[in-house]
Amino acid sequence: MPHRLLRNRAFQLLFLGRSLSLVGDAVVPAALSLAVLRATGSTSALALVLGCSMVPRLLLLPLGGVVADRFNARTVALTTDLVRGATQLCIGFQLLSNTSELWQIASASAVGGAASAFAMPTLPRLITGTVPDTDRQAANSALGVVRSATGLGGPALAGVLILTVGPGWAFILDASSFAVSASLLAVIRIAHVPVGHSSLRTDLVEGWQEVRSRDWYWTSLIAHAVWNGAAAVLTTLGPALAIRQLGGEQTWVEILQAGAVGLLLGSLLAGRAHPRRPIFVANLGLATYALPLALFAAGAPAVAVIVAYGLALAGLGFLNPVWETSVQAAIPPGVLARVTSYDWLLSLAAMPLGYVLAPLAASAWGPQAPLWAAAAAVGVACAGTAGVPGVRRFPATDNMANSLTPATTASSQHRDEYTAERARTSTDR
Repeated sequence: MPHRLLRNRAFQLLFLGRSLSLVGDAVVPAALSLAVLRATGSTSALALVLGCSMVPRLLLLPLGGVVADRFNARTVALTTDLVRGATQLCIGFQLLSNTSELWQIASASAVGGAASAFAMPTLPRLITGTVPDTDRQAANSALGVVRSATGLGGPALAGVLILTVGPGWAFILDASSFAVSASLLAVIRIAHVPVGHSSLRTDLVEGWQEVRSRDWYWTSLIAHAVWNGAAAVLTTLGPALAIRQLGGEQTWVEILQAGAVGLLLGSLLAGRAHPRRPIFVANLGLATYALPLALFAAGAPAVAVIVAYGLALAGLGFLNPVWETSVQAAIPPGVLARVTSYDWLLSLAAMPLGYVLAPLAASAWGPQAPLWAAAAAVGVACAGTAGVPGVRRFPATDNMANSLTPATTASSQHRDEYTAERARTSTDR
């Protein structure tokens, strides 16, 4: 991490808060699955709870983008941290008291899912409001490393909690992480670009027009959505194939571990590598996900699948910080949250589609057919973006010029005023 970031107190606090939240979130999926199955013994009940979290998130994401653009992102993020912390605390106490019922867990999950729809679009504005342009890729990479590390260690921590003190404490831990994150956000000053008052429909349309006007952006979004759909196919069919053909449950665990390590290494690489054509290179890296899909379908040896999956997830780990930095540089600050919300919407919506279609296709034609189809789709969609002029040129002069709108100028002026105020505050102290 550059020394400038280490001296940036606002980013230090933001980084610490986001890191703690990621640790808390990493232990919840395993705890939630076990808690629901213990309470009901039904996989359908688990699907219901997961759906209660996912559906409000998808429906409210565009509105969350509007709110994050209209209001100070710090205030929105702080509020959603408190709401999500309260929902996790509620579930945790119910599990600890052995009084939990399905409707209570489902209701709390729905509220938490709705809150996350408003929280997710705030992160880019939190980054741009605390970190100067030159340090943003390093900042995004640092957050990506923590995200990858918690994905690697979170399930292990969840297992320890579940086996020693019960799943309820995993939710208490997550609630505590949200509370600490909110308290850290409360003391951070974040530059905010005021957005003019307009109707909700106008705000939504304006955000969508920003997406449509950039060929590098919307074509990449399609590629990323296809990747997520393909990942859902592999997540659905991969475990059974690993057990039947590749040596058992341990092989699937090793595949996931290789992916977590690859994700971490890719995030670390993104902090150091600065390709001249970042979107072009990152999307080509994402196309490597076709390799483990194809190897699974072809019945390749376990070692080959493990290595290929690690490589593919390294491509994802590299793409995330590079993509986030590019978007933060090219999109006007006044619409950044709305544009980001459409990104999340397309990515998240593709995954349930993969979860539904994969078992249906496997039942009709065998598991190899959807895996081959997913491999072809990922390869064509991600590598195919190389044919898009905007992807090849980014960051071309005209792309960056488009980002220098009055909103961007207002952001720079606001940052100057913010820096001067910080200097005066430090002198007063």
